[in-house]
Amino acid sequence: MFDVGRIINPKTAASQLRGAVVMGIGMALSEQALIDPRSGRTMSAGLDSYYVPVHADIPPIDVDWLDEPDRTMPLGIIGLGEVGMTGVAAAIANAVYHATGKRIRDLPITLDKLL
Repeated sequence: MFDVGRIINPKTAASQLRGAVVMGIGMALSEQALIDPRSGRTMSAGLDSYYVPVHADIPPIDVDWLDEPDRTMPLGIIGLGEVGMTGVAAAIANAVYHATGKRIRDLPITLDKLL
């Protein structure tokens, strides 16, 4: 449930929120920039070798919002942007902690950090 002000277009709002949740899942589980300690350069040559999850990688996500106008804005509208990403990585880290008993504080959460 998201508090994102008055929604003008529910279809695009839902898509925007789903995309942000997918970004949060990627941040928590896969996105990582590896740095070569000898040269200080990024080891990923480009986005072709950098895994970023997309909607097709993730099961269906249900999103919902309060649809309460923001009283500080003339039309009650606020920017949706990446608001849906807030808290996703923390929620996944907490789920991993509750499932395994191991608290991982360095993202992404990978198997080697759990072992």
